[in-house]
Amino acid sequence: MRWTADQVLALASDDASRKAGNKLGTAGPWSEAGSSGAGAVWGLCKGSGSKPYQTVVDTAEVAYKCSCPSRKFPCKHALGLLLLWAADDRAVPDAEEEPGWAGEWLEGRSKRAEKKQETGADAAKAADPEAARRRAERRAERITSGATELEQRLSDLLRGGLAAAERTGYGLWEETAARMVDAQAPGLAGRVRELGAIPSSGQGWPVRLLEECALLHMLDRAWLGLDRLPEPLAATVRTRVGLPAVADGRAVRDHWLVLAQYDTTDGRLTTRRIWLHGRTSGRTALVLDFGPPGRPPQLALPVGLALDAELTSFAGAGQLRAELGERFAAPAPLAGRPPGADTGTALELYGQALRDDPWLDSWPVTLHQVIPVPAEGAWQLADAAGDSALPVSPAFHSRPGLWQLAALSGGAPVTVFGECGHQGFTPLTAWPEGAEEPVPLT
Repeated sequence: MRWTADQVLALASDDASRKAGNKLGTAGPWSEAGSSGAGAVWGLCKGSGSKPYQTVVDTAEVAYKCSCPSRKFPCKHALGLLLLWAADDRAVPDAEEEPGWAGEWLEGRSKRAEKKQETGADAAKAADPEAARRRAERRAERITSGATELEQRLSDLLRGGLAAAERTGYGLWEETAARMVDAQAPGLAGRVRELGAIPSSGQGWPVRLLEECALLHMLDRAWLGLDRLPEPLAATVRTRVGLPAVADGRAVRDHWLVLAQYDTTDGRLTTRRIWLHGRTSGRTALVLDFGPPGRPPQLALPVGLALDAELTSFAGAGQLRAELGERFAAPAPLAGRPPGADTGTALELYGQALRDDPWLDSWPVTLHQVIPVPAEGAWQLADAAGDSALPVSPAFHSRPGLWQLAALSGGAPVTVFGECGHQGFTPLTAWPEGAEEPVPLT
């Protein structure tokens, strides 16, 4: 089944790519375009050179290949081809087989996937459990040493007063973060870097600094007393400190509706967060994928499509993260939406999640029958049938998605999926009244 234009544009890495892709979403620059039932779309796009660009998209695994020099994934040619495929089945007709250049790439992907699976199985057989245990013990000792040093740094900060943090600048925190990296505790290092940025974050920074120091202190103490914690919470602490997590739960097969997809970056790594909802299980799950500097993550799933696939959960209290396993069919549109809640219930769900994971920034919630309304220079989502509301997170006010959401509503109730946290609610996807297809809020 062909995707919608909104689902295609949700794959774009930025607004410039969306605009450029839209310009190529017409039949004019394309030739020899086609699609196959196996989940591939291909075509030749006329460019500035003498040879057209060869563009092919694997719609089953959502991957792209183009002969253009762009470093964006997907490039504007892949977006344009998908938009043309979504809008005009005459311009991109069904075909029995791919042209040679497209078939070679698709076959190569298949062979690499098989080889990777075989390599992983061989590595698992060859692993030395005793050597792995010794490595884990040595790393735990280094993290304990780093956490002890960090506790002393926090004590010095509080003893000298929070005002000293503004005078010392970012250099001290970067040095402390580097020490945590040396201790192989990247989770602690990331939180320390966040501390360093707070004194320059504007009015009210001392309160925010004290809050983050308290959370970091609590994580430190939890690690130092790890053996006294219940196992689910201990697993969460290991993950927060930065130890690699393992997907060791029971695999659950379902039709997983893609609720939202967005990227964040810390300057070193790009993290793609993909929220899924199981149609039968009713579970909400988070799939993460990572990209090196300058390169986006490879995994991309259009919002509004559903995957017939298996997900395996990661360990940890209150953890929704899961690993995407075997897929049994290409992504396809799925009518419906997850069950919604009012704003009061959304806060209760976030509060319950905090009991399991005190370092949790937000919790996924679908709000049903809410209206976006301005309030004292900000925005909030108000219950259409009640008198309560949730503030929209400050970061979302500067994004085009806020006005997109207001336009979709037009003063009428909408269903909104997003993340409810201590800074407010961040809308990610919306369903207008009476509509079944979700609209990603870019």
